[in-house]
Amino acid sequence: MSTATNVEATAVNTIEWLSAGNTTIVVPVYQRQYRWDIGGCERLLADVRAVADEDGGHRHFIGSILSAHDSSDAADLILIDGQQRITTLMLLVAALQHAVRDSDPALADELARVLVRTDDPARTRLRPHDAWADLYESVVLDRRLGADRESRFDDNYAFFRSQVQVDEVPRIWRGLQRLEHVSITLGSDANAQQIFESLNSTGEPLRDHELIHNYILMGLTHSEQLEVEARFWLPIEQHTGEAIGAFWRHYLVMTTGREVAAGGEHGVYSAFRQSFPRVDVAHLQADAEVWRHYAEIYGILLDPSQEADAGIAQQLRFVNTFGRAAYPLVMSVYSDHARGVIARDELIETLEWIQALYLRRTLVNLPNERLVARLCRARAEGRDSLARAVARITPSDERVSAVLKYSELPHAAYVLGRLEGVDEPLDYDVEKLVPAVPGDSWSGDGIRSWSEYTDDEQNSLRALAPTLGNLTLLEPRLAERVFGAAYPVKRAEAYARSSVPATRELQSVEVWSSTAITQRTVRLTAELLRIWARPALPEIDDDGLTPILDAVRRRGWPAGWEREFDYVEYRGERWEVPNVKYLFNRVMRRAWTDTREAALSYCAKHGGPIYREMAWKGQWDELDESHFLYMGWDSNYMMNAVQGVLEESGLASEVFVKYSYIGNVM
Repeated sequence: MSTATNVEATAVNTIEWLSAGNTTIVVPVYQRQYRWDIGGCERLLADVRAVADEDGGHRHFIGSILSAHDSSDAADLILIDGQQRITTLMLLVAALQHAVRDSDPALADELARVLVRTDDPARTRLRPHDAWADLYESVVLDRRLGADRESRFDDNYAFFRSQVQVDEVPRIWRGLQRLEHVSITLGSDANAQQIFESLNSTGEPLRDHELIHNYILMGLTHSEQLEVEARFWLPIEQHTGEAIGAFWRHYLVMTTGREVAAGGEHGVYSAFRQSFPRVDVAHLQADAEVWRHYAEIYGILLDPSQEADAGIAQQLRFVNTFGRAAYPLVMSVYSDHARGVIARDELIETLEWIQALYLRRTLVNLPNERLVARLCRARAEGRDSLARAVARITPSDERVSAVLKYSELPHAAYVLGRLEGVDEPLDYDVEKLVPAVPGDSWSGDGIRSWSEYTDDEQNSLRALAPTLGNLTLLEPRLAERVFGAAYPVKRAEAYARSSVPATRELQSVEVWSSTAITQRTVRLTAELLRIWARPALPEIDDDGLTPILDAVRRRGWPAGWEREFDYVEYRGERWEVPNVKYLFNRVMRRAWTDTREAALSYCAKHGGPIYREMAWKGQWDELDESHFLYMGWDSNYMMNAVQGVLEESGLASEVFVKYSYIGNVM
């Protein structure tokens, strides 16, 4: 048997590997800049805590680390793959070491052996390339550079310092000592680039639902895995099919009442792990029964023909006109009906509210994204709370009426089907009485041809062609027979023969003109407002305000972040704050004044952002002589803290953000 001579792979203890001898791990100049954000640090710290609490035989695998010996210095290792993980581990160790150096010198010395070379404590074991070496070393060696500056090294170090109290350091150190990785060391003749690409670019990355699947089964015995797979996971897959990823996202929105990111770095999986931190068999059985129940409901939403009640099935088809955005709310109310918690009438009522909400907002050109989480939160408080929440974001009758006069009708087949009493509107053509582009011979009265209309008359009729009053449903066979014909011909040969009552009524209208369109629009608008009715409550249109709990938590500092908001409404006050940094500072200062107990409670549970001392370098704001607000977080963490403090204080429902144009397109 031949052996590999250019690649050596060994499973090693990560901390022992980092602290071995006097080796320096060198980041080559071609490596990308360090870019792990606080979200990555949160996941790492959670994994370290988890393995620390297991028995002594447990280990946590962090992947593979690819390195090569430096031909110019045999003591140096060139780090080809693994820079982000190693750098973050070093920042965590530095935070631990600085926290205990005064109270536990022995432990501090153990930690220091990971950070610096034993033969020269002024040299760090990890050496980033020169562009940011000073920044990294200033953090790890606790050197203050004087001027304030921002870097990922500072932010992530500050996060670890804030999250680990002094008395928890031994626990975190125990977890770190249980980390393992595969160390891949290349020989002099190995092709480093080819091996790097093989490790990072082959195969499809795991999707959120695949990560959830692995997470659920990983800690179980083989027999337990087989049972869970057969009883729960396979039925979930069968019910949801290709939409399984969307199912998990919608399920989590429903249960948490918070928006869950669909893209990015596994936002759905992260939300699942937060909601289900333990998946041992004792907890899994009960949770998985619930997941399977909602997966079955999800399958019915995807295919309403599975619903035995014809009226409910029709309503579900109606809701599907607007896509799947409302599924978290529909799952909630459908489940309650299926379990006998609410009556059929309340289910139908809620489905009607959903349709009115989405249709009216589409008509007045308001976005329909990021609405459903707040509705799920409201429904958790009862039907009346949901009614108020729906009414608040559903445009008024007056606003809808004004738009219908001159705007193109969206979802025309669905709207006309309900207005005209047609069960299967997709079996019909949407007929424009005045064609979008009339031919020269077209006539609305049988006397004057289109070419004889004045420019004003032509422009008026073209503008009204896609509006409600100029549309009706017509059988395809009749539409084909009179295609391109003048109105009097269509009236006699097609409209009078239609099975659709509203279309047949047109035989009594002898001349089709802008006046006739306007009159028909007025009549149909009244019917539309009746069918797609707002909840009968005095709630006002909220000008597109977004509840603070639904505000977008953005990763890093994307382009345009400085002008994300037009304003913020705080308990009836209007704050001119342009971005999350201003908002964070103002909310925290207000909380310190108005709801200090809740603010301190939140900070105690989440490790900040208010502290009793400025314990590390960075951006700080003084609240009083003994409390300080750390301002060095990234935008995602700042928004999380704003939402958390307001939720802790019970004020979140009274705070809204108004996004600017830039904020809407970010």
